Amino acid sequence: MEKELFYSFMKKIPKAEIHLHIEAVAKLHSIEKLYEKRFGKKITDAERDSFFSYTDLNGFIQAFLKVQDLFLSVDDFNLVFEDFAEYLSEDNIVYCEAFFAPSAFIKKGFNYKDMIDVFTKNIVKIKREKNITIKLLLDVSRTFGCENAMRNYSLLKQFPCEHILGIGLGGAEQKGPAREFEPVFTQAHKDGFHAVAHAGEDVGPESVWDSINLLHAERIGHGITSVEDPKLVDYLKDTQLPLEICPTSNVFTKKVVKKIEDHPIRQLYDKNVLVTVNTDDPVFFKVGLIDEYWNLYSKLNFTMGEIEQLIINGFNSTFLSDAEKKSYIKNVKAAWKKASAE
Repeated sequence: MEKELFYSFMKKIPKAEIHLHIEAVAKLHSIEKLYEKRFGKKITDAERDSFFSYTDLNGFIQAFLKVQDLFLSVDDFNLVFEDFAEYLSEDNIVYCEAFFAPSAFIKKGFNYKDMIDVFTKNIVKIKREKNITIKLLLDVSRTFGCENAMRNYSLLKQFPCEHILGIGLGGAEQKGPAREFEPVFTQAHKDGFHAVAHAGEDVGPESVWDSINLLHAERIGHGITSVEDPKLVDYLKDTQLPLEICPTSNVFTKKVVKKIEDHPIRQLYDKNVLVTVNTDDPVFFKVGLIDEYWNLYSKLNFTMGEIEQLIINGFNSTFLSDAEKKSYIKNVKAAWKKASAE
């Protein structure tokens, strides 16, 4: 199938995305607005480029923090959600579970409850206007240590929100081993929250094992180094513990894979591991969800039937109820059948 036809076809198919950071959907024009508001001058080409210049995961995290630093008030999140709604609509993403990381904003003096109020207002608006459902996972963040992570979690408990499903562990994997955050995850599970963890992104399979055995993560963000451990691959296959794979992100950070053609998602899929496809940070990596599926189709020999299964995997790996999953998947199959006929 030619690229133009593939994109036209895929835009007709409803999708889920479950590994996405909300600050990373802020488009260039919004970053320019935030910069001008923050510094009182227009952004230069060199400064703009610096926001998107990195050669590894730690460099990317620093760029991510740099964007967060542009925010002056909770109202700036309204810009983010405008771009978020546009991104989801463009790729026909009808259900999304996204991360938000409060640490940097709280350190800037933002009030957590005020942030959640802005998030709630925008999530309700997007549902009403576009019939897109957004749920959030609070990234307790390994970047600032376990004590900070526990403080973040306590805010989640103190200010409950129906749109927040639980917690995630993101940040620099090498600097914050999963095992250090066991107390936070133990408490979250005890309180009935969902919990996921970035692992196996730029650290070996031992990080994935720790996230499973110590954090009891219900999904693994990235998890691509799992392919190095046959026992772990067997475990993932047997348990169907989902991997939130972000192919272009993994190529950009260059720790495990240098080009998309060598990405282990093909190998993991063929071994019946439950893999899902996500963008991670669409603006930073200049990629949309349909772009990711095109890369798999055109460079990793995924068939259209396998692409359909990956989309179904996305819904099956969410924290939706079984009935809700079945409803969404029914819509996927109907849309697929109709688009195929056309």
